[in-house]
Amino acid sequence: MAADALPEGLLAPSYGTGSLAAVLPAAAGALGVALTTSTGLSSTACQAALGLPAAERVAVVLCDGLGYLNLAERAGHAPFLRGRLPETHQLRTTFPSTTAAAISTFGTGTAPGRTGMLGYTQRNPATGGLANMVSWNEASDPARLATPGGPLLSRPLPVQPAVLQREPTVFETLTAAGVRVTSIGPSRFAGSGMTLAALRGAQYLTAESLEQRVDGVVRALRAPGLAYLYWGDVDKVGHHHGWHSWQWGDAVEAFDRELARLVRSVPPGTLVLVTADHGQIEVDPDDRVDVARAPALSAGVDLVGGEPRALHLYAADAAAVADRWRDVLGERAVVAPRAEAVAAGWFGPVADHVRDWVGDVLVAPRGLLTIVDSRTQTPPSLTLQGVHGSFTPHEMTVPLVVA
Repeated sequence: MAADALPEGLLAPSYGTGSLAAVLPAAAGALGVALTTSTGLSSTACQAALGLPAAERVAVVLCDGLGYLNLAERAGHAPFLRGRLPETHQLRTTFPSTTAAAISTFGTGTAPGRTGMLGYTQRNPATGGLANMVSWNEASDPARLATPGGPLLSRPLPVQPAVLQREPTVFETLTAAGVRVTSIGPSRFAGSGMTLAALRGAQYLTAESLEQRVDGVVRALRAPGLAYLYWGDVDKVGHHHGWHSWQWGDAVEAFDRELARLVRSVPPGTLVLVTADHGQIEVDPDDRVDVARAPALSAGVDLVGGEPRALHLYAADAAAVADRWRDVLGERAVVAPRAEAVAAGWFGPVADHVRDWVGDVLVAPRGLLTIVDSRTQTPPSLTLQGVHGSFTPHEMTVPLVVA
């Protein structure tokens, strides 16, 4: 299966100069630091492709879940960003179009196949446990699935972030080149597995509210360097209420207001880059499949990883499982054995130590379909209103605003 063999209307991931992977290498280029990532992205090529000027100070803001199409369709809630939509770059994100995969790609300028961060959950081949790549923990008893409605118990993930995610981060490269790099985020992310895997190398400063984080960026950029700000509330609100909701509109308004203040407050000549890790769709509650209650889908599947819009199926007979899932789901999902997905470039180049973490079968729902497993997911996670992970334009297209 070639990447361009995806059904009409779906977007393949990209890991080139028009992708999320290019943002931090381009920022390095703007700061005058030469680097080339293991997937071949150079700072000079990325800077040129994205049209970034040289700068002594760069602020990079990542708003979780603010897809380009989500923003464009509800731009009335974002006057600052709306005024910049005509010049906004439309970048392609990763597969899966989800936080762990996307932010590790963003942080390293590479691809999930290099970072080993392949989705929300994935099986650790050393233990058989279902590893959560956001909370960095693992199911404690992978041989015994919980009863429907109850989650598996968990323990800290028994692999260090740098052991799985071996790529140097752009922050590490900048710091080694003498650039002052500051990351501003909540205290719970300081030293977390996600931070150490994807964004290590920066000085981490804690700030809880968005206003405090903006103030932190302004203070950090009194001296030349790069400051990074992450904001997760837009994605969180979308998960619980959907991106068509008034609550999502309010969350975007709050982000847009503080973003405008950031641009007004940083020193003159500061380059401000605003992007996102993925977009969102809203689910159709009547178009949800529970693997635990679908014998034709659960047969032969040892473990279901990933998330409702991008599943990793672990199975001894991948070909049989893939055929059965294709028969059951038909055109409602793209189903590919690992070899086909890797050959198609879904994860970018896949490192040897990463390959066994990839599902034996990958499933990407189409339309508004979600596929869950009530044996291993919590009840609240089964009823999320907003989701992401698959190949639709709303999930795959992210903005890059240059201010």
